[in-house]
Amino acid sequence: MKKRLAAFKKRIPVYRKSPKTFFKEILQFNPDEWQAEVSDDLANYHRVSVRSGQGVGKTALEAAIALWFLCCFPFPRVVCTAPTRQQLIDVLWAEISKWQSKSPILKRILKWTKTKIYMRKYEERWFATARTATKPENMQGFHEDYMLFIVDEASGVEDRIMEAILGTLSGEYNKLLMCGNPTKTSGVFFDSHNKDREDYRTHKVSCLNSPRTSKENIAMLKRKFGEGSDVWRVRVEGEFPRGESDTFISLEMALFAKENVTVTPKGETLYLGADIARFGDDETAIYARLNGVPIDSHFHHKEGLMVTAGWILNMAARCKAAYPEITHVQIRIDDDGLGGGVTDRLDEVNEEKGLGYEIIPVHNGSASDDEYYGNKGSELWGQIKERLDENMSNYILGLPGDLQIPDDDKLITQLTTRKWRMGSNGKIKLERKEDMKKRGLSSPDRADAFVLAFANVESDSGFAFG
Repeated sequence: MKKRLAAFKKRIPVYRKSPKTFFKEILQFNPDEWQAEVSDDLANYHRVSVRSGQGVGKTALEAAIALWFLCCFPFPRVVCTAPTRQQLIDVLWAEISKWQSKSPILKRILKWTKTKIYMRKYEERWFATARTATKPENMQGFHEDYMLFIVDEASGVEDRIMEAILGTLSGEYNKLLMCGNPTKTSGVFFDSHNKDREDYRTHKVSCLNSPRTSKENIAMLKRKFGEGSDVWRVRVEGEFPRGESDTFISLEMALFAKENVTVTPKGETLYLGADIARFGDDETAIYARLNGVPIDSHFHHKEGLMVTAGWILNMAARCKAAYPEITHVQIRIDDDGLGGGVTDRLDEVNEEKGLGYEIIPVHNGSASDDEYYGNKGSELWGQIKERLDENMSNYILGLPGDLQIPDDDKLITQLTTRKWRMGSNGKIKLERKEDMKKRGLSSPDRADAFVLAFANVESDSGFAFG
């Protein structure tokens, strides 16, 4: 081992100039062409920004670069960060541990802990650390001649955190590597590929060109979302979403509510929303929620209205059993078209069994109570849009969000592909389902049910629940 360590020390001048050589010789990691190019740029420039699709190998590259910098420069500081603890600790930090443990030399010279990796005998001044990107002070107080910040899922790191990082990187050999799916059309990461591009070495990595990605997954995304969709652009092509001005709810807001908002299910009132279909390609969708979080859902095709009523009652009973604090159940039904039959059947069962549920028929095509919207359906969607926007505003202020979206790509796509227009009467109206189908999209059945469950809906008594 002494001979190997001596040989390693002699090779350090080579490794400093060529990280990919370090990857191959010390980590036994053979980088893809784009990974080698990114590492070369980081060796020669201060700031590198990489936007990519999913599963291209960015986490492996980040881990390899962290170990390269930690081993090849004297008394370095490597700060790894990400928007969430799960992404930072369970994904990136675990990946660093994996590659370090594979190398006999790095196992000998480095000590790995849950939040810190340090050079043995130099714990206080020669280390890499994991810091969640939740407040600026987590990124401050680091000052060394050799310093590297690695920002994973950089689109999700808010500007005040990135500004703290950029303010820290003042030394001649201080470096920044940002990587992530390009989910937002604003912020430091977006600007690094656009108006601030001259300050960065930038890279775009598409799943279509990566040998590491699952071709089956790419084919699935193509079938589900279409090549022109924002989900395809972000998750496959590594392109920023178009952020079309006529898309009512942005992909950015929906993904934020899925990835960054956690709401505790609590409260005495259970809300169910149901969008009813019977035959054809449309889907009957039912969501149940407590507070601001969905706690149950059900979807089916080509079932009769009595079966659908049964599923709704079954979900209500199931949720009440799981959450004994529930004392009131309110069921909102899209009552236009086939929904009227389900409403009638629920009313019958409710009375026969004395359930005490509140059944509220909702007519999406009826007049809106809000002067800004052209019909009730558009008004309810507008409420969800406002709450999703508040989620992001609250996050900036350090406050919790209050609406959580489940990990359901079909729901997210339906929420973020529906367009809007301004009527001649000055009121906002959402795109009709028929027009969405003409664009090759599915009917937004899940999205409509989700909106019914989460919006403020007025009961027969005139009281608004939500």
